[in-house]
Formats: sequence, structure tokens, C-alpha cells
Amino acid sequence: MGIGKAVVGTAALGAAGLAYAYWEAQHFTVRRVEITVLPLGQPDLRILHLSDMHFVPGQSKKHLWLQSLRDLEPDLVVVTGDFLADVDAIPHVLDSLDPLFDLPGAFVLGSNDYFAPRPLNPFLYFQSPTQLEPTRPMLPWQDLVDGLSDMGWQDLTNASATIKADGRALELRGVDDPHISRDRYQDVAGPFDASADLSIGVVHAPYKRVLNGFVGDGADLVLAGHTHGGQLRLPGYGALVTNCDLDRKAARGLSTYEFHDGEDDLKAVPLHVSAGCGTSPYAPFRFACRPEATLLTLTAPWSSALR
Repeated sequence: MGIGKAVVGTAALGAAGLAYAYWEAQHFTVRRVEITVLPLGQPDLRILHLSDMHFVPGQSKKHLWLQSLRDLEPDLVVVTGDFLADVDAIPHVLDSLDPLFDLPGAFVLGSNDYFAPRPLNPFLYFQSPTQLEPTRPMLPWQDLVDGLSDMGWQDLTNASATIKADGRALELRGVDDPHISRDRYQDVAGPFDASADLSIGVVHAPYKRVLNGFVGDGADLVLAGHTHGGQLRLPGYGALVTNCDLDRKAARGLSTYEFHDGEDDLKAVPLHVSAGCGTSPYAPFRFACRPEATLLTLTAPWSSALR
């Protein structure tokens, strides 16, 4: 009888945890992060960082929340991939982002923009970064790129661009998704433009080989997604996995990424990893890791000190 009660109690606790994790995945939030990275004397610059929408038709709550983000009045929007989770999602993505298209924007793609999602054994994440199944059907990713580009946003797929935002010249450099080996950093490699007000590296999955390239070439800031912040986090411990070779402590939010460019030349750059605002349709759960957008307020040393 005691064992039976224990089994029932454990099952009830598990069901309650699963129900909460499903609830949490539908409750979107905006995080605000300040980064002192601008040149001395410049006014603040606001970047809206979005990632991992994993959109499927019918997600009306996510649609309305994304549209409401225009009220944050960012100066620039950067999306670090995985817009899609369904072959018919592209019109819904473009409609959800429509209020933001009057702002400067840039994006890269993630693996789920190329390939349709499939169920996956969650324990595989604890073994190593997941591998792409070659039988997954392709999604119409080029239509997504064309739609975003037609709205004026810059495609940073193994490409770079200089974007004007709030009167500043920002050099952005991006690569295709390293998680499926589509990154071609050699196509954009070389020192960032010293005349730019800010240099930003953009990537979906924050693999170290790409981060090293950005940091070694002089990026002031790097933005990434992919990790979902761990998606299931333990309070007091954090992310269990990152699904790439990034340390789990950097799976969500702002950290400092260090790279030894030569034996004694240590470079350290702010890295912001978005936990994203979606999930796979086959695992619509989050725990201690609400779906998010982040408003990054970039400051100069003097403006930060005066607050």
C-alpha cells in the first residue's frame, strides 16, 4: 500500500510538472539587458534580439505577443534563426513581424528553417549535439529569406552588411547555421571595419569555431540563439544541455566569451544567447525558462556611470 501511494504520488507530481512546463511555454516575457559596449560618449542604442520562434499556424498568442514588441521602440531588430516549424508557417511569421519591418533589421537562418521538425528522443541531447536526419523534408526557406529581404531586412547568411540604426553605422557579420555545417566563416573573415560605430557577429548556433572567428576579427558583441536556454532548467543549476559545444553556463543571457588569439593575446567579448520564444511542436514544454525576447540596451561607459 505504501509503495502504491508512492507510485501514485510520483506520477501525480510528474503530471503536474509537465502541465506547468506546458503552461510556461505559452507565457512569453521580455528580458531587458544592459551592455556597456558603445564608444565613449555615444547615446544608448536599443537592439531587439529574437530567436527560435519555431512558428506553426494557429499560434495566435505568440502572434499577438510578437506584434506587441514594436511598443518597445528598438533601434534595430536582430533575429538569430529558427523562424519556422511548419511548411505553411511563412505567412504567419511575416504577419507577426510586420509591425517591426519599419525598423532596420537583420537575420540568419537555423536548421529548422531548412528542415521540418520530427520527434526526437530527448535523452540524445545528453550524449552530444543532435545530428540532422537526412530524411527530414525541406521547408521553403528561400521564400522566408525573400519575404524578410523584401521588407528591407538584411540577410546575413555567410554575409556582412553595414546598417544604419539611430544615426550609427553598425557592421554586422553573420554565418549560416553551424549546427548543420552550413557556416562559411571564410567568406566573411577579416578584421571588422574600425570606422564602424559598432561591430556585431550574428549566428544561430553558438559553436566555438564561429565565435572564435568573430572575436578574433574584432567583434564588439556577438548574438546567438539555438540553445533555448536549455529549455528545461533546474533552479540553482541552470541549463542541462546547450546542444552545441558552448558551456551550459552561457546557454541563456549575457556572458563574456574569451578567446586566446595567439599564446598571450586574450580577447573577451560580450555574448548574448537568446533562450528563444518557441519550442519544437513535438516538445512544447519549458521549465524555469520562459519563452522570451530581449531588449538589449547598449551603452557607452559614461552613460552607464551616470545612472
